[in-house]
Amino acid sequence: MNIIVAPKGNEMEIERKRLMMNSIELFSGTGGLALGLQLSGFNHTALYEWDKDSCDNLNFNIQHGYPAIKEWKVYQTDVRTVHYDGYTGKIQLVAGGPPCQPFSLGGKHQAYNDKRDMFPEAVRAVRKVRPKVFIFENVRGLLRKSFSEYFNYILLQLQHPEIIKGADMTWLDHLALLEKHHTAGTEDGLSYNVVFRLLNAADYGVPQIRQRVIIVGFRSDYNASWAFPEPSHSQEALLYSKWISRDYWDEHHLKMPTEIPLTKAKLMAVQKAVEEGLCPSSRWQTVRDTIGDLPDPTKPYDVSVYRNHEHRPGAKLYAGHSGSIMDEPSKTIKAGAHGVPGGENTVVLDDGSVRYYTVRESARIQTFPDDYLFSASWTESMRQIGNAVPVKLAAAVGKSVYDQMERMMKNGTEK
Repeated sequence: MNIIVAPKGNEMEIERKRLMMNSIELFSGTGGLALGLQLSGFNHTALYEWDKDSCDNLNFNIQHGYPAIKEWKVYQTDVRTVHYDGYTGKIQLVAGGPPCQPFSLGGKHQAYNDKRDMFPEAVRAVRKVRPKVFIFENVRGLLRKSFSEYFNYILLQLQHPEIIKGADMTWLDHLALLEKHHTAGTEDGLSYNVVFRLLNAADYGVPQIRQRVIIVGFRSDYNASWAFPEPSHSQEALLYSKWISRDYWDEHHLKMPTEIPLTKAKLMAVQKAVEEGLCPSSRWQTVRDTIGDLPDPTKPYDVSVYRNHEHRPGAKLYAGHSGSIMDEPSKTIKAGAHGVPGGENTVVLDDGSVRYYTVRESARIQTFPDDYLFSASWTESMRQIGNAVPVKLAAAVGKSVYDQMERMMKNGTEK
């Protein structure tokens, strides 16, 4: 049976009676990336976030004894004011998600000209802390053709963080300086081997179509040989379970629809991919898989058991913004520039009616554990969840990085 619901904290704990690897995180938000990395084995010694509501929610969970984060120290501050002197040589990982608004498809996408562009601060943290590895994430809009030159600038800064922009330089002047240094092949100074990839969270067990750019850099003297983890789930396996084996409908005690929305050629391609092992055998997770066991929030339920599950009336759809379908992965949960938008943050129920996701449903879709709580209003909680990195996606990347570092430390191949 392939039904997966959001696990509780003790079920998500990855047993790591292993080597301690300390980390710090910038731009932590409500903790999706941080929680995933913590569960993959890293030990966060500090989280920096300027937004008060997000810090309040992090501290709320710490104070309420959520086990994985009980030792976290949260600092509400502007990262531009942070001094990293005490971290040098003590931190193996620097992570974070610089604000996405300068690159978001829904934002003003002004990149360097947007004051919210915090990639320079991510680079400064790497320069000061000198970690063995860093992990940064951002929206897929970062890969837009119009940002290609600036994205290359970001990557070169991360590769050579000690080549600093002069006070009288434009970013294009600095880019030219970095290009000269990079092509010269100079090996002195701090440098990183940097790779990036656009990952779809659905391919890693997240019940949501959510594409994120993940940037990973290993310090050059660390001699790491690493690649992004292979997907663990596939759309082909979901299609196979629906329209060939029909297991999906049996699992949910549903009658299979009479119309199959695939051509004969597509069905044959799906069957070949699954039966010949050409794709991951675990299927994409759907909205029904994820929230189907929760009670109807429009009816009475035990609020002591189901936290953050209050119904929010007034859901409506907009042109070009339709709700998520129960038997598909959710559309991308969004924060919205002005609170919570309709459309993507709604679900179309079996009777055709539409309602907003509850906070708990949205949290499950982002793979937050059920005992990780949200203390703010519905709108603010949904904003925090919409801005978060899915916990399972962060854990998949984090575990791959952690395992690589652990192998090198145990084999004595790290410097």
